[in-house]
Amino acid sequence: MYSDFSEPVEAGVSARHATGRPAAPPVGEREAAAVADLFRTLADPTRLRILALLAEGETCVHVICARLGMGQSAVSHQLRLLRVGHLVRTRRVGREIYYALDDDHVVQLIRDGRHHAGCSEGSRPRGGRR
Repeated sequence: MYSDFSEPVEAGVSARHATGRPAAPPVGEREAAAVADLFRTLADPTRLRILALLAEGETCVHVICARLGMGQSAVSHQLRLLRVGHLVRTRRVGREIYYALDDDHVVQLIRDGRHHAGCSEGSRPRGGRR
């Protein structure tokens, strides 16, 4: 029996990290691929900025373009990727399409990512590009 990614665990004994926290349950191949796809989608700074903007509430492409200083084509392309990744949903009102976060888990992913990267208010990001 294995925990996390390859640490052997005795049968019937729950795995624990050195910190005392329970180890993550085993991850199957399909689940690992799905989670990796999610992180790939989140790995683009422009898409993260769009998600953070949508965390403020539902909005249309024009507002996103204005707030991010980007063209409609570029924003629409990123929104399509976010929609395919099930991170945003759409609602049509006449000719206008409004975008919103698919659920509250998306906000939590962004919050956790910012915290882990050291991007909390008043702190400098760890690593990455400068």
